[in-house]
Amino acid sequence: MIQTLFQKLLNKAGKNYTIDSEIPSGLFIKNLIKRLVMLLRGYFFLYQKVFLGKNCNISHKPNILFRKNVTIENDVTIDGYAKNKLIFGNNVKVGAYSLVSCTSHLSKYGVGLTIGNNSAFGRFTEFGAAGGIEIGEDVIAGSYISFHSENHNFSDSSLLIRDQGVTSKGIKIGNNVWIGAKATFLDGVIIGNNCVVAAGAVVNGIFPNNVIIGGVPAKILKEI
Repeated sequence: MIQTLFQKLLNKAGKNYTIDSEIPSGLFIKNLIKRLVMLLRGYFFLYQKVFLGKNCNISHKPNILFRKNVTIENDVTIDGYAKNKLIFGNNVKVGAYSLVSCTSHLSKYGVGLTIGNNSAFGRFTEFGAAGGIEIGEDVIAGSYISFHSENHNFSDSSLLIRDQGVTSKGIKIGNNVWIGAKATFLDGVIIGNNCVVAAGAVVNGIFPNNVIIGGVPAKILKEI
């Protein structure tokens, strides 16, 4: 009975997987209560239908657009101060202890972050969105992922590196991409559609559709 109800709720939310029949009823009840509490918290703090975890810090809320069934887990910080609206698409999930940073220094107003529908990121993900991050639809990612969309200039040896400013090209991730745990994306990265990024990869550069990427620095390991 409970499993059937939960399956209907998932299907209504656009989730197309089938629940494992071995999962006990107690776990369904626990998850339903947790989701209800998160939903009430989202209405209370954001005045929107958002599943919001505990101890979240969300600034400049008018510049953030949460679409349907967005989940923001516990202890997430979102800096909404950016030139462009931050957009979290339908069914997006941001894991616990994650950070979205747009304007980290008063010398430069950040660009912002867009995450497409049905994309999910694990715990401790860092979105350094000062130079802009665009993430496509159906992207799944592990924990400890980091995006750094700006780079320090260092060519003038007569100046301190911290005084030479930064450059920003932004980061773009295509649709249907799987990102392994602890992958790092540097400024200027473009990842095509239908790609896999191996765990621990340090990604710098432009990569086409349908490839597996891995290594330090990352390179194409094979075509899919």
